[in-house]
Amino acid sequence: MKLIRFAFLVGVLSAGANLFADDWQAALKQMPLNTPATELNRSNCVPLLLNSFQSNDVVKALIFTPGATDEIYFFRRVRAQLTNANPSLFDAVAALTNQTYIRAEFHPPLLILHTTEDSLDVIATEKNKSTAEKLRQRNISEKILLNDSDWDGVHEAVGKYVSVGLRPREGSPDSWHFYRHSFVANGVTQWEMLETLALAGKTTFTVNWLTTDFEPDRREGTAPKLGAFPLR
Repeated sequence: MKLIRFAFLVGVLSAGANLFADDWQAALKQMPLNTPATELNRSNCVPLLLNSFQSNDVVKALIFTPGATDEIYFFRRVRAQLTNANPSLFDAVAALTNQTYIRAEFHPPLLILHTTEDSLDVIATEKNKSTAEKLRQRNISEKILLNDSDWDGVHEAVGKYVSVGLRPREGSPDSWHFYRHSFVANGVTQWEMLETLALAGKTTFTVNWLTTDFEPDRREGTAPKLGAFPLR
């Protein structure tokens, strides 16, 4: 009987995971690319995907991690063909995951474009539980888009929408080792925005009473195994 129950539970969890996958894919299929393109490459990939993202009830943010942007800008290995006559944002994501070392993972409501070098489990320390709970309950209704933005740009675009001060402050040398941020978010909670910043900038964060302090994430991932692209 226990084995039967366990098998049933595994089946339910698997079905739930597939449902989430179907949901985010269906949402992206409703978003046409805002500029015609037959190839994703260093010159167009990030801005094209970010600017094509539309508000919806399933996917609240599209995030490029540092591993993904390194593939695009530093290693210059991204050249993904789009074969559909009128490609959608889903077609673009599928092309990346089938033809490059970039992968897609949905952590509801965040869709993360990453490589094996990135850590997707955000390290968040809650020194003030009350503040953390408020951040989880408060929504940001505005759309926020950052493309290759430094920490000062994050302050300018995000700081006014969260109810804690972001640290380091603008212009601080403590942010010089943060990665540049590329993401679009629409309708996330303040807590999800902090997670988005951590994923995009490869940082961890600590929630205090009045501030949230970001620090570089020192974890090292595994470089993509060259020779065969991940087929999803």
